[in-house]
Amino acid sequence: MKALICGSMAYDTIMVFHDQFKKHILPEQIHILNVAFLVPEMRREYGGCAGNIAYNLQLLGGNPLIMATVGDDFAPYAARLEKLGISQQHLRHVPGSFTGQAFITTDLDDNQITAFHPGAMGMSHLNHVADAKEVSLGIVSPDGRDGMIQHAEEFVAAGTPFVFDPGQGMPMFNGADLERFIEQADYVTVNDYEAKLLQEKTGKKLDEIAQSVRALIVTLGADGSLIYADGRQIAIPTPKPEAVVDPTGCGDAYRAGLLYGIQRGWDWETTGRLASMMGSLKIASRGGQNHKPMRQELMDLYHKHFGHRIIL
Repeated sequence: MKALICGSMAYDTIMVFHDQFKKHILPEQIHILNVAFLVPEMRREYGGCAGNIAYNLQLLGGNPLIMATVGDDFAPYAARLEKLGISQQHLRHVPGSFTGQAFITTDLDDNQITAFHPGAMGMSHLNHVADAKEVSLGIVSPDGRDGMIQHAEEFVAAGTPFVFDPGQGMPMFNGADLERFIEQADYVTVNDYEAKLLQEKTGKKLDEIAQSVRALIVTLGADGSLIYADGRQIAIPTPKPEAVVDPTGCGDAYRAGLLYGIQRGWDWETTGRLASMMGSLKIASRGGQNHKPMRQELMDLYHKHFGHRIIL
């Protein structure tokens, strides 16, 4: 079973501020904000929502296909994908552009300030869902605006169920746009902050949104997640991580778990717990793609945290 992952490929420049943002941002002076953070730690990682989701889905034993646009600087990432054995069939090179670039500053409370240069993502509409064969599930994650709209429409035209994951791309869309995505999607996943934005922009409560899809998934960070499905609200716990090192990519790891469980027809309790475990596992390592558990380790971890076994 192949999963088509439409979204960004990016290099993440991750910096750590050894203090709390809230101590250095004065609320009454926001209108003249001019602040600098000293970041003694900095590294460059492979990232992007599509890249991170695909990496985690492959760890689980899934079969990810990435559909994305990349720039002239993509060669190191391409070499990494080849080494990992992740298909590059649906990656399109856009000459004269950069691959997406995220510049992320994290404070000691795991808050993040991110600047993102989309680069080649702006041409994501050049890719077409119909070009990918034998796909049983898709996801529309943050990408170029036109590409996200087009890919959602193309999943519907192909009769392929998909997850709508607006993420940090949500500011690109107005309420009518988001309502259309919800009408088209089979599943919607957002974090708690994005859930508030989604309600504000559409004028609909979460219960109403959930009625339009098979499931609405809201992640709550350390407090777990909440899955609205089958007329129920299913609370999913988050396993305590071995360490809290870097939240970058945790949401993408969670989404990989969702895709894996949905493709296999698992119940929401099991799917949600696997997704939550993947996010908890990721937060204990730096970057979005540096955790390297084997499938047996993942099964053992699931049993340890939740008291029953699954077969991946």
